[in-house]
Amino acid sequence: MYTELENTDVVTKQKLMADFKVVIADAEELLKATAQDASEKAVAARAKIEAHLSDAKAKLADLEQAIAIRAKQAADVTDQYVRENPWKAAGIAGGVGLLLGMLISRR
Repeated sequence: MYTELENTDVVTKQKLMADFKVVIADAEELLKATAQDASEKAVAARAKIEAHLSDAKAKLADLEQAIAIRAKQAADVTDQYVRENPWKAAGIAGGVGLLLGMLISRR
């Protein structure tokens, strides 16, 4: 059964992926900015960073795929629950809607 903790885990992974994409973009920008530096140390550092960026991009793609799979599983479990318990699902949705309406109307 898909739990709230797993949902939080998916959100955390999505935030981590977004942060990771920013770091990758910044590193690529840094590589471009230092492309004119032809010193031996700079060339070695760029090669090392490019290798790490390549690995990071591959891992990020794998993580995105895993999150998509878990999100689909969550949707499937939710769909199954709603089909098996339509009145409970309608009651829960109505209760959540009522609470949200009350919270919004207070402002």
